[in-house]
Amino acid sequence: MNEGRVKRELRNRWLALRLAVGGRVFQYPEILALRRFLSAFAVDALFDVGANAGQYATMLRRDVGFSGLIFSFEPNPDVFARLHARAVSDPRWHVFNMALSDHDGVVPFHIMAADQFSSIEKPAEAMEAVFVERNKVERVVDMQCRRLDTLLPELREQHGFARPFLKMDTQGHDKAVCDGAGDRLADMLGVQTELAVRRLYAGGTDYRAMIAMLEERGFAPNAFFANNKGHFPLLVEMDGIFVRADLTDETA
Repeated sequence: MNEGRVKRELRNRWLALRLAVGGRVFQYPEILALRRFLSAFAVDALFDVGANAGQYATMLRRDVGFSGLIFSFEPNPDVFARLHARAVSDPRWHVFNMALSDHDGVVPFHIMAADQFSSIEKPAEAMEAVFVERNKVERVVDMQCRRLDTLLPELREQHGFARPFLKMDTQGHDKAVCDGAGDRLADMLGVQTELAVRRLYAGGTDYRAMIAMLEERGFAPNAFFANNKGHFPLLVEMDGIFVRADLTDETA
């Protein structure tokens, strides 16, 4: 085992221990996958769509070691205040109180009892009992939304990035975000999306359909990991990272 590999193994073991102590060991596969992907493809900007209070971006900085630009989008006005407070001291982390979708305009945004379930989509009529009380609409607000194909060129001109990555956690609305990216989706080196195995939203896309859509748009699977801590024995959802297929020769 060479010196570089030893150092990498020790760093990974320290990460696993730190996550276990913090009750976050379930994030270990995601962090390792992102470390390798963002480094191997020299990603310089990350679109964090459905940012909630900034947990994902914080994980990128603290655990993944990503130092590039982060653009976080969160429609919930109450949660956005917490996101803004987290990002304000980081000059390379930009936050937007808006949704990304398949059109420019105003949409009704459903704020759920548990804020992490809030979505443009309405809850499914039938779901597991554990989700019923948390994924329940408490109020609806009008929210500005943008298409990524009109927003991406604006942000690229302002900030000068060249190798972006798209992460989505929009609670059943990820396909609409991709549709709104249009041909600009091909600008992304990679895509991370939430894949619903058991439907929690009326308008949500089944994981099979989402994988098929991304493959049709030129992306190949890179990594999958469960994303439903505490709901054993049934898999509710998973996250998938997809790489733009034409880039695979770069690391073959």
